[in-house]
Amino acid sequence: MSNRHPATQPRAALVVTRRMFRAAVAGSIGIVIGWVTVGSAADSLRGEASWRTPDASETIERMRSALESLGTAPDQVDRSSELLLGGLDEGDGDRLSAFVIAVAESVPAIARLHELAEESPTVAAAWFTSADPLAASFDQLPLVLVASARSWLARELVYGRLYDEALPIFADVDATDVVDPAAVLFYRGVCRHSLLYKKEALADLRRLLENEDDAPLRFVRTAQMMIADIKPLKDDSLDEVSRLMTDVTRRLDLGRADSDVQQREQTIIDKLSKLIEDMEEQQRQQQQQQQQQAAGGSGQGGGSGARPMEDSQIAGGSGQGDVDRKNIGQRSGWGNLPPAEREEALQQISRDLPTHYREAIEAYFRKLASGD
Repeated sequence: MSNRHPATQPRAALVVTRRMFRAAVAGSIGIVIGWVTVGSAADSLRGEASWRTPDASETIERMRSALESLGTAPDQVDRSSELLLGGLDEGDGDRLSAFVIAVAESVPAIARLHELAEESPTVAAAWFTSADPLAASFDQLPLVLVASARSWLARELVYGRLYDEALPIFADVDATDVVDPAAVLFYRGVCRHSLLYKKEALADLRRLLENEDDAPLRFVRTAQMMIADIKPLKDDSLDEVSRLMTDVTRRLDLGRADSDVQQREQTIIDKLSKLIEDMEEQQRQQQQQQQQQAAGGSGQGGGSGARPMEDSQIAGGSGQGDVDRKNIGQRSGWGNLPPAEREEALQQISRDLPTHYREAIEAYFRKLASGD
């Protein structure tokens, strides 16, 4: 880990490359890139925007005001202002990094947060609940410092697909309190989209699209795709099961195999079982209808006009046809198909869906079978 002060880090630390951006959202929208029409902007709201991105002068003024309220020496405030101006002039759009690095020069708590995040974003996330006095004082800082630093750390966690750790960090942040509101709405939307919080994801992404002119084009286009992707999602559908499998795979890739992951695996199995049972019941109903139609057609085709017997009887007999019930043992497993037929049924419920759903199901069960 570098021992240099955050303010002396290379200027390249402010650059967010396209590769980092793609990695941040790959787990969330990878399945939708190939089939969503980007040009459709039906969900893009054209009314008055509830947020806007502050320009460079306003951003610097907000930082100076926050530092002065903490009693920071004037020369140190000037130093941080110069750093922030230089970062904003880079033109790469990474306002959050520029702001945090500039503020870390003057605020020990944010300097500590930045230092820990360079070591590991997860370590920095855990720091908030540690016994460090600086951590205890963090939320007492001016709102723009707290909201912007939290949003910056959460974004770093999103880059690592650590959505469960990222979301609590900025779940309650108001985008208008941050120097880069578009980043908050976008990356929080990515978290909620990946974790299947449909309502919350749509709220963030639609709010982002309220002000497309103030948001990076890559945010706008990706948000449109994520909205089109998650809007039709229904509970207990094969679509939902496929997404749950993707999420479990992500967790296993991150080396997690705790009770939470096991519970999610059981949820997937339960939902798949329900889908198969529903299909079996539908097939039984169809067979019954076909048999009834065949029986009705046979009776009408005979032309004799004879009515069927009121009770099933042996010809010439007078009994009701009652027989003793056969003992079939425990009935808890009644209706279950043998493994081969269940596999065939599972293929049938997914055969008309896009290829990536079948691949996700097959990859998921291969991973479980391998014990990785």
